Amino acid sequence: MFRIRTFLVVATVALTAQFFPGTALASTPERLAAAAATVNELSAAPDKSIPADLLKKAECIIVVPSLKSGAIVVGGEYGRGFASCRTAKGWSAPAGVKVEGGSVGFQIGGAETEVVMLVMNKEGVNRLLSTKFTLGGEAKAAAGPVGRTGTAQTDAAMTAEILSYSRTRGVFAGVSLTGATLREDDSANKDLYGKEMSNKTILTGGVQPPEGAGAFNSAIRHF
Repeated sequence: MFRIRTFLVVATVALTAQFFPGTALASTPERLAAAAATVNELSAAPDKSIPADLLKKAECIIVVPSLKSGAIVVGGEYGRGFASCRTAKGWSAPAGVKVEGGSVGFQIGGAETEVVMLVMNKEGVNRLLSTKFTLGGEAKAAAGPVGRTGTAQTDAAMTAEILSYSRTRGVFAGVSLTGATLREDDSANKDLYGKEMSNKTILTGGVQPPEGAGAFNSAIRHF
C-alpha cells in the first residue's frame, strides 16, 4: 500500500511538471507585467471583449495571466495572478491570488489561457477579502457575457457575485470556473511588499502600490 501511494505521489508530481511547465519558475514581476498586458487588451476589440459597462461597474478585478489545465489521470487548473479593488482613493494596490481546482478524469493533453474575473457586488468583495473561497460554492459565479455592452447577460450573470472570462488567441469568452478555489498568494505578496501582507489589507487600500506595479495600476485606471 505504501509503495502504491508513493508511486501516485511521484506520478502526480511528474505530470504536474509536464503539463504545468514553469509554473513555479515564473517570477512575481513577470506575472504582474503579463497581468498588465492582459488588462490593456480588455477593450481592444469591443465586439469580442468584456463589456465596458460591466468593467465600469465591477468592484474588483482579478487577472490570471496564465491558467494552466489538463493532465493524464488527474485533471485540473492552476494559475497565479493579481486582484485589485476600488477604494475611496481609486484602485487598490495589487494583491496576489492563486486559482486551484481539479477533477478526476482522463484528460489527455493540456491548455493554457488568460483568465479575468469581475467581482460585481459587495458580497463578492467580501469573498475576495477572505483567505480562501470556492467559485460556485461560497461565491455565486457565472460565465460573463461578451460584446459592447452587458445588456444581453443571462439571469445567472445578472445575479452573480463574480463573472469570469478566458482569453485565447486574443478573443475573450465567458468561461465557467465553478469548483475552482481562490486563495491568497502569500509568497507573491511577500515578493511585492517585502513582508507578509494579507489581501484584505491590500485590497481595502491599506498600502501604496509597490515599485514595479505601475504598469498594472495604470492599466486598470481606465475602468
